[in-house]
Amino acid sequence: MLRKTVLNAAHRALAARMVDFGGWDMPVHYGSQIEEHHAVRKDCGMFDVSHMCPADIAGPDCRAFLSRLVANDVAKLQASGKALYSAMLNDAGGVIDDLIIYFLGETRFRIVINAGTAEKDLAWMRAKAVEWQLDVTITPRREGDDALAIIAVQGPNARAKVWRVLPQVRTATESLKPFFAAEVDRYFIASTGYTGEDGFEIMLPATEAQVIWQKLKDAGVAPCGLGARDTLRLEAGMNLYGQDMDETVSPLDAGLAWTVAMHGDRDFVGRSALTAAGQQKQFLGLILLTKGVLRGHQTVITKQGIGEITSGSFSPTLQQSIALARLPMGVAIGDEVDVDIRGKLLKARAVKPVFARNGKSLV
Repeated sequence: MLRKTVLNAAHRALAARMVDFGGWDMPVHYGSQIEEHHAVRKDCGMFDVSHMCPADIAGPDCRAFLSRLVANDVAKLQASGKALYSAMLNDAGGVIDDLIIYFLGETRFRIVINAGTAEKDLAWMRAKAVEWQLDVTITPRREGDDALAIIAVQGPNARAKVWRVLPQVRTATESLKPFFAAEVDRYFIASTGYTGEDGFEIMLPATEAQVIWQKLKDAGVAPCGLGARDTLRLEAGMNLYGQDMDETVSPLDAGLAWTVAMHGDRDFVGRSALTAAGQQKQFLGLILLTKGVLRGHQTVITKQGIGEITSGSFSPTLQQSIALARLPMGVAIGDEVDVDIRGKLLKARAVKPVFARNGKSLV
């Protein structure tokens, strides 16, 4: 049986098209994926992301634990509310998951885990805490009496509409820089997102989610499904776990070298494997130069060898087909490559792996 978020009835009341997303019954769109995409780029949309799993990390050894657990360096987290994006690696240097880590105090952090990997991630974390004999408690907050829902409100008008619905959070969030969070009463408001637009991700008691969702809708925030979320994140050049990287892929080969802190002598799981292997592939964007649609797993033929598309779709903002691809070293931005689409070789151009953010094309 599919799992349901606390907002499932609200989606069905809006006649959303529901799909099985990693074992969760989730809305893919509410009528028009394209309109939902444009709403976020031009105005404001909201997503139910309550299938994702927040977890609280508490205890005197929090920082030491996270320092060894993830590839990015939690020493960067000094200001309260600061967030850090990182990969969590296995011993071979493959990506177990990508996470956001929020610093709330020396004995209190919050992480957000991908929906489909939550059980695996939590088991790995707990095993490492025992192995390293560190004093930490890991408490998932997706279910139970103190469960949290997550509503992502994204777009150029997102902040104003959130403040209209939750005026009590305005003072604490008005000057919030990107990748920070503020706690106001029962609400955890983070200036993070998965669209390339401004906005907030709101964690709140699951018992209040339906009321706040309706109030946001009444304030003119467009409900948006996973379809628009995927095209928005693809345009923004943001990786999707399970497509752009997984346990067999190094972050260095997935465009995530910027999230791996190799300076100093800090040891973390996977570091020795990354050092030994180095970067084998590069992660670039592709724009199709003819008619057609780029999709994941299509073969890319370059002068330097064979590559593969990891994520691809039609871009509503660019009105062209775009993709993220793992390509041989040596392919340069601006090079033309061939993509095998159903046995036909179609021309594409290699570009930086980010296509549109803040309502504007970047290519």
